[in-house]
Amino acid sequence: MANQKMIHATEATNLADILERVLDKGIVIAGDIKISIADVDLLNIKIRLLVASVDKALEMGINWWQQDPYLSSNAKEARLEKENKTLKSRLERVEAKIR
Repeated sequence: MANQKMIHATEATNLADILERVLDKGIVIAGDIKISIADVDLLNIKIRLLVASVDKALEMGINWWQQDPYLSSNAKEARLEKENKTLKSRLERVEAKIR
């Protein structure tokens, strides 16, 4: 027992290498949870998880964060601009009725 040596893998992969590969290629995890009694669906949950780099996601056509006002200042400005136009047109209609 005193002669035992620790054996190391010659091609050890560290966490950074694994993360780089996952972000470069992307990984999808999907699952469904369905609870039913007597063929009556009580609960149906669909879970989808995509892990990828921003570049890979854009390459796949996924860009939902660009339109989310909580994540993108451009989306927030666009939403406010649209809301402002709507309010202006409503105000013009009200003023036209008053005249």
